[in-house]
Amino acid sequence: MPPVKVLVVDDSALIRQLVTRLLGSFPDLQVVGTAVNGSDALSKIAALKPDVVTMDVEMPVLDGLSALRRIMRECPLPVIMFSTQTYTGARATIEALALGAFDFVTKPASPPALEPMVTELARKIKAAALYKARAARRTLAARAAPAVMTSAARSGRARLVVIGTSTGGPAALQTVIPALPKDFPAAVVVVQHIPAGFSRPLAEHLARRARLPVTHAESGDAVAPGRVLVAPAGYDLIFRGGPGGATVALDKGSRPLPPGGFRPSVDGVMTSAAQVFGDAVIGVVMTGMGRDGTEGMKEIKLRNGRTIAEDESTCVVFGMPRAAIEAGVVDRIVPLPQIAPEIISML
Repeated sequence: MPPVKVLVVDDSALIRQLVTRLLGSFPDLQVVGTAVNGSDALSKIAALKPDVVTMDVEMPVLDGLSALRRIMRECPLPVIMFSTQTYTGARATIEALALGAFDFVTKPASPPALEPMVTELARKIKAAALYKARAARRTLAARAAPAVMTSAARSGRARLVVIGTSTGGPAALQTVIPALPKDFPAAVVVVQHIPAGFSRPLAEHLARRARLPVTHAESGDAVAPGRVLVAPAGYDLIFRGGPGGATVALDKGSRPLPPGGFRPSVDGVMTSAAQVFGDAVIGVVMTGMGRDGTEGMKEIKLRNGRTIAEDESTCVVFGMPRAAIEAGVVDRIVPLPQIAPEIISML
């Protein structure tokens, strides 16, 4: 299998040089060129035909967001953004993900952190290349009909919807959350795998587009009908109280995360939701790497709640939904545009 061709775009000559050298240590990756700004990138894309582009946000002549818009319109291909760990950088990154960027990595604050960042970047480049290859084999179209996996008897209306997602999630959430109506009768909690500092801009981004109020969750927030809470990155989130008066509690956690773990985890939030709300929970797992959410969906099913997984046809990465489907804990499998209507039909 030929190596994945990568174009590195950054206005810093040092970053271009270091990233190129470090990516070159991966035998299945090949940096075919570099570009100094967005305008240069567009020319290089046409000439070099890379499989994946890495793109800085802040650049002269044509910045990363402007270049991304043109790439998505003129020559769509996976783009991974370089983000700074500032609030402004986080907001720009969330906008980039909503515009169609595949994923992002944060620029390190010190040179020793560069190598781990490039290792993460290499993993995401490979995932992006797989997505590109899959998209070339088929169109991202909805399948003829959703699949019914199981049926659950429930005693009443759902009071809480927990949505878990990872890679591709910010763009997917931009489809689902704004599609929920003003009179939506249940609470919604969103768990997005994202670094600390990026979940608040995600909540603000969704709030500007949604018909429901969307806020970044804080300890003590009420789990109220018609309200969307985005779980803060870096905290475990659990529910306290009963279905009629539950609140959220946040905890930084006393133990380090296991390799590949997340805080908050979809499993943890869904499990707590099932324990507090019983069969009045709907669990939704959308695009993302790994299998986070499978155990949480299992807990929801054990208490006769309902579950939905995003269909492969619209997933950026069909990891989390696939794991839940293969575990047999999914009621409905639907493409992204049908997730909000499916949620509404289950209330």
